[in-house]
Amino acid sequence: MAAGRRRPRSSGCPGIDSPWRAARVRFVSEVRRRRYALPDAGLERDLETLLDDFQDRFGASTNPEAVRQLMVTALRLVSDGATPADLKLVSNALKELRHAFRVFAPYEAVRKVAVFGSARTAPASPDWQVAERFAEQVVREGWMVITGAGPGVMEAAQGGAGRQASFGVNIRLPFEQQANPTIAGDAKLINFRYFFTRKLVFVKEAHAIVLFPGGFGTHDEGFEALTLIQTGRSEIVPVVFVDAPGGSYWKDWQGYVASHLGGRGLIDPDDMSLFHVTDDVNTAVREVVDFYRNYHSSRFVRDLLVLRLRTPPDDEALAELNRDFPDLLLGGQIERCTALPEEEGEDADLARLVLLFNRRRVGRLRLLIDRLNAWEPGLAGPHAASPRAIPESPIPPEAERAELADEA
Repeated sequence: MAAGRRRPRSSGCPGIDSPWRAARVRFVSEVRRRRYALPDAGLERDLETLLDDFQDRFGASTNPEAVRQLMVTALRLVSDGATPADLKLVSNALKELRHAFRVFAPYEAVRKVAVFGSARTAPASPDWQVAERFAEQVVREGWMVITGAGPGVMEAAQGGAGRQASFGVNIRLPFEQQANPTIAGDAKLINFRYFFTRKLVFVKEAHAIVLFPGGFGTHDEGFEALTLIQTGRSEIVPVVFVDAPGGSYWKDWQGYVASHLGGRGLIDPDDMSLFHVTDDVNTAVREVVDFYRNYHSSRFVRDLLVLRLRTPPDDEALAELNRDFPDLLLGGQIERCTALPEEEGEDADLARLVLLFNRRRVGRLRLLIDRLNAWEPGLAGPHAASPRAIPESPIPPEAERAELADEA
């Protein structure tokens, strides 16, 4: 904690009458939805017996109910009359995801940056050299690098990171995309059939996204990352667009976004805070690494946003947050808290801030995180990450009824 700062009076959660606590009580007291099951009770018992036997032999799942629902879904596809092509799609997608999860699992506590850029960038290009230097520096900070495993900027970043600190997330294309020499043959190279499974893995595993000049694919990845963050479908992460020194590729792009998207009211002015444009490698590295100086991670517990921190704000700093960021709230205040039961023990040693978050203000949330990090300039070095998860949102009751409909 910075010199002269007073420690918080309490690290406990707010009182029972606070708005966020009321929201949690509503969540806990919700009526359980009808169980997702097979249409035949005997088959359902057989399925549960099979799952129990498998766990007895190979180890218990941390979420056996989710495993049961996966098996129910697979069997119901048969009774739904899914076409052979549909079944092949689902089967291949699950196999790809299973393999990817298995590859990344040993490194879940290591922070990773996804690097995007043109496959056509030549080794003599300034963009190649900048991507290589960025990867070298961020790996020295304790990070690992994920690329699409191809040539160009991907090869430059992979070379800068080195084989040991690299992941390759390759897509099978009829042209251009062979794995680069650094990652070819490595156990951390994953080959995907489908763009959608590959994109999901990028979103799930990356703690930061850095983009160098590129074509349609690079712009697609950049806009998708910003869309997912803006809409709350991905946890907020640093997104950095990097030019070569003196370059204007992303600077011109930023001007277009500001004038045509921002100028016409198609995005909120604060959404410009969701990304950073620079032509300096050191700035890009600091933008990525320092985002996690004090801030660690976040998750939603229904309407509650939980921010996990290495060091919580003291009373004076907390009052400043509530004074300067009232537009982030749907009610109540930003308050300190300990781990909630719904977090299931995740990072229980970390401090928390909780708030009833106005999900339309993600750009302002980024500014709040920057404030939390600026208060603790003495914190340095990488700290263990948590397994990433794709945020889940409730669906309308009629959609849930359709999803759970028993058509037997």
